[in-house]
Amino acid sequence: MNPLELTRRQFFGTSGLRLGGLATALLARSAKSQAAEVARIHPPLLGFPHHVPKAKAVIYLHLNGAPSQLDTWDHKPKLIEQFNKDLPDSIRKGQRITTMTSGQTRLPVAPTMFKFAQHGKCGTWVSELLPHTAKWVDDIALVKTVHTNAINHDPACTFVMTGSETPGKPSIGSWLSYGLGSESNDLPAFVVFTPYWSSGAAAQALFSRMWANGFLPGKYSGVALRSVGDPVLYVQNPDGVSAENRREMLDTLGTLNKKTFDKYGDPETLTRISQYEMAYRMQTSVPDLTDLSKEPAKTLELYGPEVKKPGSFAASAILARRLVERGVRAVQILHRGWDQHGNLPRDIKSQCYDTDQPTAALLADLKQKGLLDSTLVVCGGEFGRTVYSQGGLSKTNYGRDHHPRNFCMWLAGGGIKGGQVYGETDDYSYNVAEKPAHVNDINATVLHLMGIDHAKFAYKFQGLDQRLTGVEEQHVIKDLIA
Repeated sequence: MNPLELTRRQFFGTSGLRLGGLATALLARSAKSQAAEVARIHPPLLGFPHHVPKAKAVIYLHLNGAPSQLDTWDHKPKLIEQFNKDLPDSIRKGQRITTMTSGQTRLPVAPTMFKFAQHGKCGTWVSELLPHTAKWVDDIALVKTVHTNAINHDPACTFVMTGSETPGKPSIGSWLSYGLGSESNDLPAFVVFTPYWSSGAAAQALFSRMWANGFLPGKYSGVALRSVGDPVLYVQNPDGVSAENRREMLDTLGTLNKKTFDKYGDPETLTRISQYEMAYRMQTSVPDLTDLSKEPAKTLELYGPEVKKPGSFAASAILARRLVERGVRAVQILHRGWDQHGNLPRDIKSQCYDTDQPTAALLADLKQKGLLDSTLVVCGGEFGRTVYSQGGLSKTNYGRDHHPRNFCMWLAGGGIKGGQVYGETDDYSYNVAEKPAHVNDINATVLHLMGIDHAKFAYKFQGLDQRLTGVEEQHVIKDLIA
């Protein structure tokens, strides 16, 4: 029976005064009033954004496995004097360490073997591993004091992407597409890339929860574009089915689903209609997206020699620009292989080869197309690395264990005040010395730049008002904002 056609007597007789029944009726009315918005595949929530946004889109570069801040961004020249000396107890302060190094008889200090230099008008110190990104420090806000709760990869990656160590929560891209929708009717609101890595070292597994919708409706899950074969499985028509046949079938199915919606008022029916329509549109939009033949040669040269290799970080980076150019709300690139417990100097060179030039090219490409001011770029891992060596130590070889106490992330574009370093760590890059920045402070800042008040952005689930930034008090880092 249609809940909109119930009499008062029937309603109370069948619902037993259950609030769920009342909610169903109200939801049906609300959903029916939104039917006119089906023309826009990804509409924003009513009342969103909360304030005028500084950014329209986010590109999130996640360096999975945790890059060493000591070898990339956190310059500690005095450590050379501490080579192979034991980490002082006054620095460690009894903090827990992983079982991978807790059994070592010593925790010998391992200064970086890479040279640092100051760059830009702002004079930010950057490692020789990042010569291309170093040219962009005047547009970058470097946060040296990010810290997290987790000390192992899976919970830490889940935390940095979803604001919680507990699986089952929506990723930041899902939250953004849920709240703000997307300007594109031909592509998903949230797109994910998982490029290959060159170091050859073993890498941590990637779980789809890092781009999943969690308890949000399924349409807000990230769509991962594959590098081999069809970019999206099952989108293309099977042999013998023409585009005209598919269009006719979807029109008929849409008519049937519309009748179902009119009868029962279930908003998930509208979701089904829009998702079928999106799949149809992606049959032409995705091949156009991935076709780089019309890109200027100079633009391709910016990204380096790997740009035409499907599945490379460079290819993912240029596609990220093409996606936000087409109105996609959130793009996530997850580059694996940064978990360097041993042979760090060798492996980190390969990782930076993959990412440094394409990252700088992405910033340059966005800027020359007038998109950097409206696109927020975020880059970082899930935690940092220890100043002491895991295993053997020499002047040219060392490894580093997990370190959640402090690590570096940077933000650029979309309302960011570039040319600054936020926060400072102690002489060992082991503790925050000033201006701590929790992972969820970063998330709150990203939401703010996108026009969302993180404290007011919640979804009722399991009796709680769930938020990306959790239930503890978090703060927008206002110093980062232009």
